Amino acid sequence: MLVKVIIVFLCFMVLVALIGRALFPSALPRIMQPPKPGAKCKRCGRPQIGTKPCDCRGRA
Repeated sequence: MLVKVIIVFLCFMVLVALIGRALFPSALPRIMQPPKPGAKCKRCGRPQIGTKPCDCRGRA
């Protein structure tokens, strides 16, 4: 009887975790979140680092 109660409790906890992940995906740990796309130059498509403008300066 005690084993059955423990199994039901664990299944309930898994169900709560799945619902929580579906409702609040931003609360996931950083490792489990999908990677965010980086900033790219609109003209040449090179990745931009920092706030300085791209080196192409519209020559692409």
